[in-house]
Amino acid sequence: MITFRQGKIGETVKVRKLHGEGAVKRRIMDMGITKGIEIYIRKVAPLGDPIEITIRGYELSLRKEDAETIEIECV
Repeated sequence: MITFRQGKIGETVKVRKLHGEGAVKRRIMDMGITKGIEIYIRKVAPLGDPIEITIRGYELSLRKEDAETIEIECV
């Protein structure tokens, strides 16, 4: 299983599955991160938190904990 946290800067990835439960999963889905969507990884902060991405035409920052709950595959 490859998580979003392991993605590289400049890479476009596709969401395979969302792990997590309850409010955490709902919050991620409310941000527009759903199964099958493509995400471009723009930047990663020096200490790895947060990760800046482009999804559905807008920019978003994700925390490490949230990124670890998103399973991805390379496009």
